[in-house]
Amino acid sequence: MKNKLTLDRFQGKGWYEFMIKNLWRYPNRLLALKAAIAMSMLLIPFVVTGSANMGFTLALGALAGALSETDDHPKGRVKTLILTIISFIISSLSVELLLPYPILFGIGLIGSTITFIVLGGLGERYRGVTFGALLVAIYTMLGAEISPNWYWQPLLLPAGALCYGILSLILLILRPNRLLEEQLAQGFEDLSLYMKEKARLFPSDSKSQEKIRGRLATLNIQFINSLERCKNVLNSYSDALDDPNELRPYLHKFVLLQSLHERASSSHERYDLISDEADNTEILEGLGQLLLQLSLACHEVSKSLLMGTTYQHPISFKWTIAALKDKIKKQNPTTKSTNLSLLLQNLTQSHLSLQNMSYYVDSGLLPKVDRDTKSLWQKLREQLNWSHPRFRYAIRLSTCFLIGYFLILGFHLEKGYWILLTSLFVCQPSYSETRKRLFQRIIGTLSGVVTGVLFVQILPTLAGQVILLLVAAYAFFVWLRKNYALAVVFVTIFVMAAFNLIAGKGIVVMGARVMDTIIGAVLAIIVVRFMWPDWQYKRLPNLLSTALEKNRNYFTCILQEYKELNEDDLNYRIARYRANQADNALALSWRGMKLEPKKHQKFQKHAFALTYLNHALLSYLSALGSHRDIKNYISDDQWEMFGNIESELSKAVSGLQKSEACDPTQSLKTFIDNLGQKITEIERGTERQKLVLLYNIAEVTEQLLEEASKLFQE
Repeated sequence: MKNKLTLDRFQGKGWYEFMIKNLWRYPNRLLALKAAIAMSMLLIPFVVTGSANMGFTLALGALAGALSETDDHPKGRVKTLILTIISFIISSLSVELLLPYPILFGIGLIGSTITFIVLGGLGERYRGVTFGALLVAIYTMLGAEISPNWYWQPLLLPAGALCYGILSLILLILRPNRLLEEQLAQGFEDLSLYMKEKARLFPSDSKSQEKIRGRLATLNIQFINSLERCKNVLNSYSDALDDPNELRPYLHKFVLLQSLHERASSSHERYDLISDEADNTEILEGLGQLLLQLSLACHEVSKSLLMGTTYQHPISFKWTIAALKDKIKKQNPTTKSTNLSLLLQNLTQSHLSLQNMSYYVDSGLLPKVDRDTKSLWQKLREQLNWSHPRFRYAIRLSTCFLIGYFLILGFHLEKGYWILLTSLFVCQPSYSETRKRLFQRIIGTLSGVVTGVLFVQILPTLAGQVILLLVAAYAFFVWLRKNYALAVVFVTIFVMAAFNLIAGKGIVVMGARVMDTIIGAVLAIIVVRFMWPDWQYKRLPNLLSTALEKNRNYFTCILQEYKELNEDDLNYRIARYRANQADNALALSWRGMKLEPKKHQKFQKHAFALTYLNHALLSYLSALGSHRDIKNYISDDQWEMFGNIESELSKAVSGLQKSEACDPTQSLKTFIDNLGQKITEIERGTERQKLVLLYNIAEVTEQLLEEASKLFQE
């Protein structure tokens, strides 16, 4: 029966529809296919007519255009494409005109690099375009010696980018909301992965929790980055559309995504403690299964967005929830199992939100999205400062380029401009990211040389080299965003095939490529190491202060929502998002510290503890926020308790901002002791769970302040 269905699928138009749907399903493959098609259209005719050099130059322009592409509404994409072509012409033409004059070229190299990097900080649209302009400049340097005329590359490279841009624009016009669907789908997919990992906490012990929460912190970074991209695309479409109501379905899904993440990231209890109770095991396993079902549902939402199909909510949720409710109801009330009812209620609400995702979309207040209100001039002025990270990055990268250029001139390196190309990709704003890229680039290049030599032997013909080049280009784009080292393997094969097509010297030039790659990568790490080394231990106090401030603001917004639930919860969502951003910055700092030289790994244990505790505090606050739609959730006598915690967080923020120790006050310790005593006396149930959640917020706050104070004692 299965084989018959498969055959039917490929009969008539079935195979075509199946292929198209599966193409839409994977955005990386779609990008790779667009690039490969554009490059093949530009390359193959010229290879056939004996002008491989011209075809390859056009193909390089298409590759640079694909790397420069930004997520914009079709109207915005047209503007970006025009800007891209102009910047490519200026960049390539400047190289051709100044290359014969080393001093002028060196000055232009520094000035243009700094200019492009700073302009890239104005927004995502400019970042892609300016990176592409730098890439085209280096491509022009590499191709200058074999270029017949000075105007050859300034015409062909932008022309290649234009061909790719037109092809991509046509596909976008055919499905104009594709970018919205892609970014929202990625958000739901990242949330699915987060939920899947979170399910492993039910049940779990304290030892396994440490590893699980470490992975959750990484997945949370991934999700928040997806949320940022969603926001940027929504704002791009909002600026281009005359009727904002056209975005209503996507705005509702964006708000739903944030709400689901708040519930998924929330913590009501110490899961290791409740896992110790044998009577809780079955219920905890059931909650884990429910979370896995939610993970699968988010995955299906992602799939439906990409393929343009209707999301079908699984009916298995009702059975799982009913079974858990029945189990909790029948459980002996003297055990801790009743402490899990709020968690079940939280997960049930996520199920209902997904089930009703398509209802009431066309009515009610149109959800708003946060946007940066700064003008381009304000953003530019902020970056023109010696202490600004992006300006420092611009100086570092231009220094890499200048030293690399001196090495090329001094040692007469034939293919030396690969040094600059490597530095462009390896040099990153932080030492840890640069070090990671260094190893990925070198390992990827060496592996690519070995693999490429094997393939060149297998496909020695002209047609074989063209196929190898195009397949390598396709694979490069497929893996670029997922595995940089593997992407480098394929781009190295791409270069080898290209030189075989142009001059039959693909294998010969690989020695120079490996040497130049190593020089460029080492140069990048040395420059980042000694020019304004921004070691993480120096950033830790400020990152912690910011994280506590954002958590305090989030806490304040939660309490305001409990007092008066607003239909327009933009300020609440902004506060929560920024708390997550600050938490992610703390986690990234700790991770980056592990890659720094040992003598600069100060406070590493403190960094881990602070990261762990801050994420725990954010999780407990998320649990509190997830129940804000429940009327009278916070009783009158509990308001003072919540106010005390908010006050303690405010004092801590004030102390850290003044670089002072922020030991927990005696009033906080007394409050925690009194609350702990009250919890032991109250009957187990929902009210007790509320107090336990409050106790956890207070206790983690105390631990966080104690750990923070140690930063000022060493």
